[in-house]
Amino acid sequence: MIITKIESQRNNDRVNIYIDHRFAFGIMKEIQYKYNLAEDMQLDQEFIDRVLIEEEQSRCNDFALRFLGYRQRSEKEIEDRLRMKGFEQHIIANTLAYLKDHGLVDDLEFAESFVRDRIRINKHGPRRIRYDLYQKGIEQTIIDRVLDEYDDEYDRALELARKRLSSYRNDDRATKYRKLGGFLQRRGYSPDCVYKILNKLIG
Repeated sequence: MIITKIESQRNNDRVNIYIDHRFAFGIMKEIQYKYNLAEDMQLDQEFIDRVLIEEEQSRCNDFALRFLGYRQRSEKEIEDRLRMKGFEQHIIANTLAYLKDHGLVDDLEFAESFVRDRIRINKHGPRRIRYDLYQKGIEQTIIDRVLDEYDDEYDRALELARKRLSSYRNDDRATKYRKLGGFLQRRGYSPDCVYKILNKLIG
């Protein structure tokens, strides 16, 4: 098998490789340079397979980096997204190792940031945050560690409840009690915390 033509794609970072006058595959230019692929070069199938595996790994790494470009992600979020894109598990494992080696994925750091945002922006309670972190694949030990610092559930819930209660001004006491209780529970505050706040604000 002989490379008979190499042409650039519209995306200037990639090239098309033709073998024996037929299109064979497209690869990143960096892969072409790494393996010194050039016209009139003879190839065997083992060499081609090695090039294609490296190309697939490069594509997986690039996709993961773009995925991380939008916001911080947990390891499970990245793994799930790569699997959805059709990458094989051994390729995904290599990409996750690459990201960890470069400090680009860290579940503890992710969880700490997640908790800060959920408290500050979303006003979520610890039960809701715990559930959301679990869904994102965060280990229980990390969840327990980051939530240890959540020590003012009552004050946060009380502030949130006071703001919310104003939207129920035309409701009777029982309706206010039901609506506000449901709202606080959905936000992830504990039953004991919700009970105390309902008694304080509604009686």
